[in-house]
Amino acid sequence: MFGCKCFHWSRVADFVQPEQETFSLPAPMPQWPEGQGFASGTINLGEIEVLQLTKFEFVWGCNLSQNKKKGVSFYKPIGVPDGYFSFGYYCQSNEKPLRGFVLVAREVVSPEPEKSCSCDPDNSPALLRPLDYTLIWSPDVGSEENLDGGGYFWLPQPPEGYKALGFVVTNRPKKPDLEEVRCVRANLTDQCEAFSLILNASSKSSQLPFEVWKTRPQHRGMLGNGVSVGTFFCSSFWISSKELHVACLKNLNPLSTAMPNLDQIHALIRHYGPTVFFHPDEVYLPSSVSWFFKNGALLYRNGESIGETIDAGGSNLPGGGTNDGECWIDLPGNDRRVKYGNLESAKLYVHVKPAIGGAFTDIVMWVFCPFNGPATLKVGVVNVPLSKIGQHVGDWEHFTLRVSNFSGELSGVYFSQHSGGEWVDIFDLEFIEGNKAVVYSSKSGHASFPHPGSYIQGSSKLGIGVRNDAARSCYYVDSSIQYEIVAAEYLGDRVVNEPCWLQYMREWGPTIVYDSRTELDKIISFLPLMLRYSVDSICDKFPVELSGEEGPTGPKEKNNWVGDERD
Repeated sequence: MFGCKCFHWSRVADFVQPEQETFSLPAPMPQWPEGQGFASGTINLGEIEVLQLTKFEFVWGCNLSQNKKKGVSFYKPIGVPDGYFSFGYYCQSNEKPLRGFVLVAREVVSPEPEKSCSCDPDNSPALLRPLDYTLIWSPDVGSEENLDGGGYFWLPQPPEGYKALGFVVTNRPKKPDLEEVRCVRANLTDQCEAFSLILNASSKSSQLPFEVWKTRPQHRGMLGNGVSVGTFFCSSFWISSKELHVACLKNLNPLSTAMPNLDQIHALIRHYGPTVFFHPDEVYLPSSVSWFFKNGALLYRNGESIGETIDAGGSNLPGGGTNDGECWIDLPGNDRRVKYGNLESAKLYVHVKPAIGGAFTDIVMWVFCPFNGPATLKVGVVNVPLSKIGQHVGDWEHFTLRVSNFSGELSGVYFSQHSGGEWVDIFDLEFIEGNKAVVYSSKSGHASFPHPGSYIQGSSKLGIGVRNDAARSCYYVDSSIQYEIVAAEYLGDRVVNEPCWLQYMREWGPTIVYDSRTELDKIISFLPLMLRYSVDSICDKFPVELSGEEGPTGPKEKNNWVGDERD
């Protein structure tokens, strides 16, 4: 977020376009295997066809700091092909390399001559010019002055039955040409939401608030149809930030022709599959699921004290249903060696699914560890090993590669970190062997991070929280070769054979009964009075897995199996 409290005209008028660096992946993309529409450059959404534009022309920027990289810049997409139309402009922080996109579209079937509206929406053109523009905000709003050189933000006014999908920015007060953008018929759009604040500013003359946000489809995940356009949302005094006056597109094409086929999935994993490094002091390493079953894991049923041996493929596990607590997996009491894992057998279990309305593909990679070790509490410079808190049998963690279906290029990586996680842009990743990112798995807890270091889950400012230590070592799994595709529902039945254990919806570890709060209270009681309250309040916000209650569930029971990643 960038705060520009007010604008001084002499500074704004002299704003110089930043020398915006760009980013490219370390290695060129390969020639993907043949398919229907993946990486073809365009995606058919039903009545319209869209393509991504990634080249822009600078229009205006906001920066009151001496550091040009602290500003925000607004761009017009350039190179729109004949027959295609833009929906709005692009915005991003100057702190990042210029790397974004906006979609442009054309109608799949040639429409009738353009008209302002139609009584029958099925006969209306998919795309129409706006009727007018409304000035949403500029630095001189409310002032008698009307000077060139500022930023003017215009909301297209759509015909009845149509929606605007973005804003137009000019550096002079004259309204944009009506040919600048197109509005889209309402039934071809979906709801979007503002989710990441880019700019918070106000006018010097009137002190009107002004905010700029990124947008994304409100309904996301494997079943969501909303497609991001790449434009931004801005609001002022006249527009409530709770109500977005722009929409996103909707994919009405049920054929999923832009999604990769099985050969293309394998090629994507071979090209982008990260190397997962475990901490040099890691004790609880991963294994394959079959190794876990063959080397001591037992299935326990409610009311029975003796566990049942599990077939290597999990064929005798109860499948389907829900996590009803009727059975769970545990290790034999007299042989706990299996909890240390078996790195040689370890592999990544891959779930491939549509994302952002089928404009992207999510390659979700699950890693299994037979055991999750106890946590370490950091209080300032003091590290306190917790004897039991955090440990449990059966640990499932994951990270997600998001690939553009327009180009086949890696867009970002999601790093799952216990009950949360973060999306990381590709220019903030560490790469190894071409375009393969590095994933660091934290010691004992196996959370994923993009760089080595000690990450504090709690308050990093106060130096209080649970430690997540990540570093490179000789313990690693190369997911580009050590993987198994376990699900890709969009490919249809029998294309990918889901393993039997994937249908096991119960717990992969027993319910652990210990009073974590008592152990934490004992630690807190030995701290100086000035630290006790801070530590106590932070401990209340620890991840749910540290509470030591129910055992962990498998991948299909996680929210992100069908839904989007939590961010």
